[in-house]
Amino acid sequence: MKEAKTNAMRALERAKIAYTPHEYDASEGVDGVHAAQALGVDPSCVFKTLVTHVRSGGHCVFVIPVARELDLKKAARAAGEKSVEMLHVKDLLPTTGYVRGGCSPVGMKKAFPTFVDEGALLHERIFVSAGRIGQQVELAPRDLAALTGARFADLLAP
Repeated sequence: MKEAKTNAMRALERAKIAYTPHEYDASEGVDGVHAAQALGVDPSCVFKTLVTHVRSGGHCVFVIPVARELDLKKAARAAGEKSVEMLHVKDLLPTTGYVRGGCSPVGMKKAFPTFVDEGALLHERIFVSAGRIGQQVELAPRDLAALTGARFADLLAP
């Protein structure tokens, strides 16, 4: 049986961006390191999507490697904000249309300022959530940035 397309996949197709869908067994966890292991790829090329509140109101999206942590000060600086704080998990679905473990930077309910860690540029292709737990899409980092309007920045905690 063919898996139904996600909002993220449909958005990529509308934008004529080449991607490769991947599925994995998420029954043992929804964290990105598990996803990388299940897909048999280096965790440095698998990216997670983090949504934040910004002090001035609104939200920003940060896309970073799954095994790393977001530096909130660097994130705020990249966004031109005084501070950012992580969005509470209960607010994720109503804000983005996605659930924890299945949040994609592509195809959210609304477009938010998006920032991708500059380390993504070291990879020809990266993996991000396809918008459903157990699904990833593989694509070029610059294509992701073009579609989401993302900027590349140093976002990682030391």
